[in-house]
Amino acid sequence: MGVMSTVSSGQHTRPMCYLLLLMILQLGLHTAEGVWPLPQTLISSTERFHLSPQAFYFGYGRQSAAQQGCSVLDAAFMRYFALIFPDYTSGRWNLFSDKNEKDGTLPFSVDKQFTVEVSVDHNDCDGYPNESSSERYNLSVFSGRASLKAVTVWGALRGLETFSQLVYQDDFGSYFVNKTDIEDFPRFQFRGILLDTSRHYLPVQAILKTLDAMAYSKFNVFHWHIVDDPSFPYQSRTFPDLSSKGAFHPMTHIYTQSDVRRVISHARMRGIRVLPEFDSPGHTKSWGKGQPDLLTPCYKGGIPSGTFGPINPALPSTYHFMATLFKEVSVVFPDSYIHLGGDEVDFSCWKSNPYVRAFMQKMGFGSDFTKLEAFYMENIVNITSALNKTSIVWQDVFDYHERIPKDTVLHIWKGTPASYYAELSRMTKAGMRVVLAAPWYINHISYGQDWHNYYTVQPLNFSGTEEQKKLVIGGEVCMWGEYVDATNLTPRLWPRASAAAERLWSDEKQTSNVDMAFPRLQDFRCKLVRRGIQAEPLYVGHCKQEYQGI
Repeated sequence: MGVMSTVSSGQHTRPMCYLLLLMILQLGLHTAEGVWPLPQTLISSTERFHLSPQAFYFGYGRQSAAQQGCSVLDAAFMRYFALIFPDYTSGRWNLFSDKNEKDGTLPFSVDKQFTVEVSVDHNDCDGYPNESSSERYNLSVFSGRASLKAVTVWGALRGLETFSQLVYQDDFGSYFVNKTDIEDFPRFQFRGILLDTSRHYLPVQAILKTLDAMAYSKFNVFHWHIVDDPSFPYQSRTFPDLSSKGAFHPMTHIYTQSDVRRVISHARMRGIRVLPEFDSPGHTKSWGKGQPDLLTPCYKGGIPSGTFGPINPALPSTYHFMATLFKEVSVVFPDSYIHLGGDEVDFSCWKSNPYVRAFMQKMGFGSDFTKLEAFYMENIVNITSALNKTSIVWQDVFDYHERIPKDTVLHIWKGTPASYYAELSRMTKAGMRVVLAAPWYINHISYGQDWHNYYTVQPLNFSGTEEQKKLVIGGEVCMWGEYVDATNLTPRLWPRASAAAERLWSDEKQTSNVDMAFPRLQDFRCKLVRRGIQAEPLYVGHCKQEYQGI
């Protein structure tokens, strides 16, 4: 009988887990607690089963709503076979156990066959993950077989990732997996990574690699901050001058429609939503290069200074342009959410412009420029609502008391823990859904193990009722691009972002101790390195398989 290690949440217990884990580590035995992020309920044993790539198969359960031909899972089986057996280079003509069995034969192998059988309740193979997609799965590993059951294909993807992390090699290169039972689901539905492709252009390949690493940490939202003041790399079909005049370079530093489709497809196959952000009325200097009369002319001494400020909210043409642009964006990006920005609007240019001031008097805004911003944002939110899209806006929009639909999601980005907890309390008391990003601005770097700061965040530690806390739909790691491009994106992001990933997926009570997390995260970092992700080291040490170069 094997030694058992138990991890559980809720009313379940965790008997002698830490002591037992220490004993297992001292014995040099593999434990399923190497899975990152930590599953909700996990029972593992030291009983282990040998895996051979020549006798390893994926299959669909007979009762599964999805069967062979499911694009998402068929591709995942191919992908995870390579991840599970990274040293295996010979081609395999078939990964499916059932095809070989149709004529009653199996491929010759001296090894015992092992099959991962996947069953899902819903056939959503041709769809996209959305805000209500279930990612729950159950995984049982025993002799000759693993059973993976999920509600959706997206949950099955999470289970395949977990299974891939359970497989390990001994010192002689043989592959093993331990007897394991897991019941798992995410704590929060929204677990995002923001990449900024305006301050520095990120090649498509860098974005795809980030999506791969996101899947390894079970992130499920790619927040694409695609345009901003410095550049407009999105190539619009309707307004091609936006990128031809607003990108760093009109040919090499743009995202074509084909590029965008490639990113969305790559993300979909990994159960990741793509959330585009077109931030306005501020952060839009690059927009003005390709769209005349969009930005507000600034005045000095009663005459135009030749400089421009935020989008001009006083012109009807502004709203016609924005409606046309967002109509295109809503078709290109299939997700139900669009991020509209609304942060850091500098009012000085609006204040200097006599036509804007006259418009404010006409509208009865007096000299309160927060009302002018509110007027603009309310119009933009109404445009996206008419396109059946849910808007996400930065917290500034709420702070300026703007009238926005109740289904709008608010995004907290600034402040100390005390201030963002107060903001969480205010927003949820108003009945608004919230995404928390403030504690996870990991473009900020410091010497030492700053991952501790991201790991010990308590997203629900604010004053409010249980109903209020249900309105916190998740969190987001932000990687702003002032000092980040493709040369340093990956090591700056990983494994620090993975600390936030566990906070957003796992039970907080089980994962509050950084000392217990350290060896697990160190092990996971080595998994990332083995998979070609240039994740930076946590501290002194080594990986069994070191990074082998670009």
